This record gives sequence, C-alpha cells and structure tokens, in this order.
Amino acid sequence: MADSHFSVNLGLFFTGFLFPVLVSSVGINYGQIANNLPSPEHVVPLVKAIGANRVKLYDADPKVLKAFANTGVEFIVGLGNEYLSKMTDPANAQAWVKSNVQAYLPATKITSIAVGNEVLTFNDTSLSGCLLPAMQSVHTALVNLKLDSQVTVTTAHSVAILQSSYPPSTGAFRQDLKGCISPILDFLSKTCSPFLINAYPFFAYKADPKQVSLDFVLFQPNAGIVDPGNNLHYDNMLFAQIDAVYAALASLGYKKLPVQISETGWPSKGDENEVGASPENAKKYNGNLLKLINQKKGTPARPNSDLNIFVFAMFNENMKPGPTSERNYGLFKPDGTPAYGLGFSGIAVSSGNSTSSGSSSPKTDGPSIYLSPPANSSSGYLAISSSTVSFRSH
Repeated sequence: MADSHFSVNLGLFFTGFLFPVLVSSVGINYGQIANNLPSPEHVVPLVKAIGANRVKLYDADPKVLKAFANTGVEFIVGLGNEYLSKMTDPANAQAWVKSNVQAYLPATKITSIAVGNEVLTFNDTSLSGCLLPAMQSVHTALVNLKLDSQVTVTTAHSVAILQSSYPPSTGAFRQDLKGCISPILDFLSKTCSPFLINAYPFFAYKADPKQVSLDFVLFQPNAGIVDPGNNLHYDNMLFAQIDAVYAALASLGYKKLPVQISETGWPSKGDENEVGASPENAKKYNGNLLKLINQKKGTPARPNSDLNIFVFAMFNENMKPGPTSERNYGLFKPDGTPAYGLGFSGIAVSSGNSTSSGSSSPKTDGPSIYLSPPANSSSGYLAISSSTVSFRSH
C-alpha cells in the first residue's frame, strides 16, 4: 500500500467509479520494444497514476531498476529466452543474479525472476529442455547469495499449454507437454513460487467472433455460462480461463500452487481482420478488469484466492513485429498521454528520451501466441488449439 496518497490526489475515475486507494493487486507489464518511449524517470508517476504497485519487465533494464528505487513498487525482472541455454551453467546464473538482481536490492523491490517467456509453446522447441535447468541454476544462485527468501524464480506460460479449457472444470495440460510441465510444477511448489499464465480472451474472440460473445470477453453484463462439471456460473472468459488453469494444476496434484496472470489486455487498434480491436473495447476490457480487481473477488472456483493480474501493457510499442494489434496494447501513448479514456490523467512527457536496449536478439515480450478453436470443437467459447502461431523468431 505504499504511496497510496498519490492515487488519492489524482482522483482516479474509471467509468464513473472513484478508486480512492491504491488497488492492491494491479500489476503492469512494462515492455520497451520501441524507439520513442519516455525515460524511466518519467514512467514512475505514470505507474503510480494507474494505481499499480507491481511492474513486470522482460529484462533487467538498469535504467528502470534505478529509476524505481525507493518507490515501493515491486518488480518481476525477466531473463529472455535467448539466455536460457547460458543460464543452465550455474556460474553464469550466479553472475547474472549478482549484477541484475543483488545489485539493486534492497532499494528496488525485486520479488521475482521470470526465466523465459512462453517457452513450452514457443516455435523453437530446443529451448524447452533448457527451461527447468536454467530456473534451477538461478534459484541456486539466489540461495548462495542468501536472497531466496525474498526473490522467487518462475516462468510465464501461454494458455496454449492447455489441452482443454472448456468447461473450466475439465482444464488439463497438453499431453505432449506434461513431461516438461510436471517437473516445473514440482520446482515451483518446493520453492514457494507462483505459476504464471498469459491469458488473452481477445484471441478467442478474434478467432471466432460469431460464436464468442463480445460481452462475455469484455466483462460486460451477459447471461454467462454454467460449468456442468461443478454448476459454477461464469460471466467472463478470463475467470473461466483462470479456473481452467487451476483445474489443470489440481489434476496433477498441485491444487495449492498460487496462480498469477502475468499478461492480459486488449488492443486499441488492429488490422482489418483483427475483429474487436478498438479503443472502445480496450476501454471496456481494461476498465472493467480494474474494477473487478478492486472488488477483491476471486474466481468462481477460487473465490477466496487473490487476483494477481498484470495488465499488458504500459505503452504502445512501435517496433514490435506482427499484426497492428501488437503495437497497440498500451494504456499510454509514448508521450505519456492515455491511449484511450480509462479515466486516469496522463502526464505529458517528451518522447525519445529513451531507446530500446538495442539488443540484437529480439525479445518475446508480448502476446505472441494466437489461439483458435479446434475445428471439431462443440463449443467455440474457450477451446484452444494446440497448433499455435508465433510472430517472433530467435
């Protein structure tokens, strides 16, 4: 609850509702695949303006970590997919943790390291075998440096790791991935680390707008669906997806593993074939999501579990590959003004103060997996195909 007065002074309004205190579990993804973003110092007040107290990075950008020192904002730092093979070597992992995590503690509150992003469904299958050894090496480094009690090690997955997700009670992991997933779940359980999932109802709607109700994906009033397996009622797709993940975890014996939604969001602009990508729908999705989080309600299957959600993303990122939507997930434009009216004040800043890190290896820091219902699916609501398309290459 640090710096909650900042939110009060801004008087944040989300579609007519006043949120006078800092929302307890709102996180924001801060990607930087752009050449026109404001400096990290200018980003600090923007993060406060949206009531976020947690930030997820896709790297360990020293400028960002220094700018947020002594702000009370918690950080998940990222270790890109391109580093996975190197991190299987404990010496490399220890050197990385020393320079990218230990060096900024305790002034900057780094609480977790996300090793890789959507590795198990990435189009380079050779990375899958490196994932757990890299996570183990990073954790060992934290133990050696006596940081393991304050910094966890995890990895973010796409919902494409699920074989079935509708109805939510039948949630199950893909059979071909269970050999990779089970040891990772065992590691997370033993190290008290969260399970991260990237979930985008937008993709399901885009894939089948005739079958998927727009109100259902945008948290708008609708009749909803009833899960015949447990009689639970769902009025939005995100909660159904989250509960499908809980069901999949429970089926493998990990019922108590905490789940965090490491990415979710809605684009304000898209190509002609990207049905639903608009400022109006982005406003409804993110505005209603923030209201839900503020109500501190859990999902139908886990009503007492915290909603730990990281919205994607802080800024529109002009250098991201793929369809137009990829460059238009931001709550803010690069000049610090809101991308659409969610009710919070933008803080105009001159852009161009900061450039992307210039790494020759592309970062996988956005929604890269495009989901569509299987052809034989009896219900187009939440089914997810195991064949996915990625717009990123390494």
